Amino acid sequence: MKNNKIFVCLLCIFGFLSLATIIHADYVLPYPSYMPGNKLYKVSRILDILENYWNFGAVAQTKFHLELADKYLVEAKTLFEYKQYLLATDALNRSDNQFSSLPVHLVSVKNEGVDTTQLHQTIQEAAVKHTDVLEALLAVTPVTFNWTPEKSQPTMLDVHALIQQAIAIRSSVSGAIKN
Repeated sequence: MKNNKIFVCLLCIFGFLSLATIIHADYVLPYPSYMPGNKLYKVSRILDILENYWNFGAVAQTKFHLELADKYLVEAKTLFEYKQYLLATDALNRSDNQFSSLPVHLVSVKNEGVDTTQLHQTIQEAAVKHTDVLEALLAVTPVTFNWTPEKSQPTMLDVHALIQQAIAIRSSVSGAIKN
């Protein structure tokens, strides 16, 4: 009788463990960090710069730049939703710069002899998620926007062109790392 209980417990444990290998979560973007206007926003930006020097090794650098690309994309998305187009385009440009640097970091990882299969997969998933977010932004943003600050010259922002450029960057990086 005692052996049967042990057998059933072991069977349940192995069943749960086998399910754990099947489950795969989608790529998830982070929650928005400090936004422009917050007292800690400038501190957050400085910490981002300092963290770049803290992450040693090519793998850590690759993951760090992907995290920054995610962070700045979420910042841009939130700012676009609040119609802060000038700040949003700046955040989107920072995200683009971080995402476009990923292939260079992957080359460094390969040069160290590390298997890049998992990193490739993560970046591919990130590119898909970023593209989904950017395509959703195309539906809710104006094609162009004339940003007129109080005491300076107006700036014409070609919002859709910037978003489409960001989509193209994700696509080119995704294509570059497939090869």
